[in-house]
This record gives sequence, structure tokens and C-alpha cells, in this order.
Amino acid sequence: MTDARQAADILNRAAQLNSDDELLEGSLLVFPNYGQLVMTGDLHGHRRNFEKLKHYCDLERFPPRHVVLHEIIHEDVEGLDDVDNSFEVLIEAAQWKCDFPDQVHFLQSNHELAQLTRHEITKGGRVVTVAFEEAVHDAFGRGADAVLEGVNEYIRSLPLAGRTDNRIFLSHSLPSPRDLPAFDATVLTRTPTADDFGERGSAHALVWGRYHTQHALDVLREMLDVDLFICGHQPQEMGYDIWHDRLIILASDHNHGVFLPFDLSKPHTIDALTQSIRPFAGIQ
Repeated sequence: MTDARQAADILNRAAQLNSDDELLEGSLLVFPNYGQLVMTGDLHGHRRNFEKLKHYCDLERFPPRHVVLHEIIHEDVEGLDDVDNSFEVLIEAAQWKCDFPDQVHFLQSNHELAQLTRHEITKGGRVVTVAFEEAVHDAFGRGADAVLEGVNEYIRSLPLAGRTDNRIFLSHSLPSPRDLPAFDATVLTRTPTADDFGERGSAHALVWGRYHTQHALDVLREMLDVDLFICGHQPQEMGYDIWHDRLIILASDHNHGVFLPFDLSKPHTIDALTQSIRPFAGIQ
């Protein structure tokens, strides 16, 4: 494991690279019309799946390939006293960004945002934001504050969403039907404000939304000028689900986890994308 100074440096360098990403327009990653994109679901510190993702992507050999990660932190642990080691995967993902700045990309998520804003999330009987900080302090001791500030810088730098030339929208989630009437889509084309990330803000709505209806997806399709959506956020025991022939929900944080590679140069149907979903269990 890296020491505190190295970890903080990696996180801060990744944050700067996120902000300087040539694909970034406002808070939206706009991908080119060539190459391949590999979209993941929530990772939650699942080291084995992260290692398999890096092996599959093999970015050094495939420069036209992009990979998108989100919700890396807050590992699902078995017991209340077990350590959340997801900070290790976060640092390794940040290093991956430093190694391949034009190919590795991240999106904002509700868990990362909650860690930044100290908004309590309880899972399995414990507050995961607190458990994450405790694990960092245990690992880095007196250097932990610098590492946690690096984590915060990284989270502040995260884009809200991505869009492909073949009309696919990529995000951690989408505004819920309840929040959709107040959703301001310009949050994607500008730098989000503190109000945007507040509980009534549009960035908050984007990463926290659930229970998307056919009507809500139709409204978002027209609002965002896209055809299909790929998200995470909502747990999927078997790795993925398809909603209303418009939305693919992926999960990458367990043994049935999946990821989705697709061609950026041609149109896709929901059926074609579904057939391209790959289980991590199938990657050696």
C-alpha cells in the first residue's frame, strides 16, 4: 500500500486530470464517434472485479478504448467490525487515471457525494461515511487528514455524466419522477454550484434518483437529446436489469457483477447493448 504522501498526491493528480479532461464540457463528458467505451456499475470497493476490469480493458494496448467508473467507495462488508478497504481501490483507480488520463474517466455518485458533504448513509447497521474515514485513519495515521482531503478534491472534480455520439447517456442515476419537474439540465453544461449539490439541487437529483417510470425516461430522452441510458445506483442481484426498453442498470460490486463494452462508432438498440453485457466472472 502507498504511504500517506503518495496516496494524497495520487488523488490530487487524478482530481486535476479529471478537471482537465479534454472530453469535459461543463460537467459532461462528451465521447468521440470512434473506439470503444466500457461502462461499469457501482463498484463499492470490489477489488477482484476492479482487477478484472483493468485486465479486460488493457488500455496500453487499446488506446481508442475508454472506461467509465463510478461509486468506487463504501465497500459492502460482512460484519459491523470489518474494515472498509474501499479507499485502497479508490487510490488504485486514481492511479489508473494518472497512468491513462485520456482513457480512464469517473462520474459523480451519491456515495462519493455523501462522503464529501458528510451526509450520513447507513448500510448494514453502520454509517458508511464514518466507517470509510475510520479506515483511512487506521491505515495512514497522522497522514490520514491529507489523504482524506485528497479524497475530497477527487470527489469535487467528478463530472456528473457522459454522453456518446451514438446517443447514449451515462450517469450514476437519473432524477426520480418526483424531482424531474424541477430538474435543470443546464447543470450538465456548466460548473455545478453548491446549491446544485444540495438536497433540492439538480446534481443531487441526478445521482440520488430512483424508480424511473416510462414517462420520466421519455421526458429525459427529449430533454437530454439521447435515446438510451446506462446507469447504476439501484442494486441488481443478478448484475443488471432493463427498464422500459430505454434504461440499462448495471451492478459491478458483487460476484454476479457485470460491465458493458460497446462500440462508439455505430448506433445501438437496447437489445444489442444487452447482448454486449459481460459478467466479471467470465474474465480470467
